[in-house]
Amino acid sequence: MNATAIKLSVRQWAEEDRPSTKLQNLGVQALSDSELLSILIGSGTTQHNAVEIGSMILSNFDRDLAKLSKADFRELKEVEGVGTYTACKILAAIELGRRRQSAMMGLSPDLCSATAIYNYMRPKMQDLKVEEAHVILMNQNFRLIKSIRLSQGGISEVSVDIRILLKEAIVNNATVIAFCHNHPSGNTRPSAVDDKLTQSLKKACDLMRVHFLDHVIVCDGQYYSYAENGRL
Repeated sequence: MNATAIKLSVRQWAEEDRPSTKLQNLGVQALSDSELLSILIGSGTTQHNAVEIGSMILSNFDRDLAKLSKADFRELKEVEGVGTYTACKILAAIELGRRRQSAMMGLSPDLCSATAIYNYMRPKMQDLKVEEAHVILMNQNFRLIKSIRLSQGGISEVSVDIRILLKEAIVNNATVIAFCHNHPSGNTRPSAVDDKLTQSLKKACDLMRVHFLDHVIVCDGQYYSYAENGRL
């Protein structure tokens, strides 16, 4: 009896138990993570229904949505029952959530503090698997002009051409800049390379009479600020 039940597709369940029906009647918050994924998955396979495939996806990422949000196409395709179209739908849903976070920051946020800088950059950087370097260009009132990705590197370091950074500041009439990069490891502690780069950026900005506000190291859920730690 149990073996037969496992092989039932979601469409063969009692209607009130189907994730799509629960969503309509009880709201999206009533669904488990596996059930939410099953709606993206759609049809299951002869071996597993959509909810079971959703559960297998979560298991592959330690049932941690933060880890799932870092998944790439190849990793999702490795899960039994996940095809090309399903993997694309899941990645699209993750990206929509990420863009929603960015949109909440507004078009021209006030970035006068390390916390504000972190909150602005976190949606862009929290799920990256390699280090990226970004410069945030601001006016004299600490309002965002634009942010620019300067470079993309490896797992443990990224290179930055300070000349390009300052050129972007001048071209965009920025009087204040902040520098950000991420640590995919989740460790916020600055490296010796980070310290040296920060000192070089400060000297170059002082020379060009551009206010160097901060260097913020972004991780998922935490950050390190050179300004807050009195190191600028």
